[in-house]
Amino acid sequence: MSEQQPPVDESLDDEDFDLTQDELATDTIEKYVVASVAAGFIPIPLADMAALMGIQMKMLHSLAGIYEVPFSKDIGKSAIASLVGGVIPVSSAPMISSLVKVIPVVGQMAGSLSAAALGGAATFAIGRVFVQHFEMGGTLLDFDADKVKDHFAAEYEKGKAYASQLAKKQSTNKQDTATDTKPTAE
Repeated sequence: MSEQQPPVDESLDDEDFDLTQDELATDTIEKYVVASVAAGFIPIPLADMAALMGIQMKMLHSLAGIYEVPFSKDIGKSAIASLVGGVIPVSSAPMISSLVKVIPVVGQMAGSLSAAALGGAATFAIGRVFVQHFEMGGTLLDFDADKVKDHFAAEYEKGKAYASQLAKKQSTNKQDTATDTKPTAE
């Protein structure tokens, strides 16, 4: 029995579906920044940090796949930790924002907004740094966090603005949803 091929639409050009590595990487980073911002709204202190680390690892795995760079979970964790850990104020800020959530009501809202924005910014910066490294032919094995500290800090600043906008948008959407779902008195 022979397999039948589905009909091909000749009007579609292969170029319509071909994205460059850079475009794929940019889309990937944006997707994981959105996920990182959402993780910042997890109301349980430190649970948001655990989710954020998982999101950043998955992003690095995806970026490595786009650039056909071998990926190792242990080396990936080490590379992210050395990158983020090398910029002390940046790495401690999301942790502090997470812990602020312990304060009832006000702390939860402020902590969520700042954790969302700072976590998203860190994810954005990590993604941009690794894209640059992979585009230059680098791998996880030859990654040197000390050499990219300044680039990471610059990308983190760009990421803060982008992630802050996303966090405010998600916070507004959550408030709108909560208002919409309240039962009405009859």
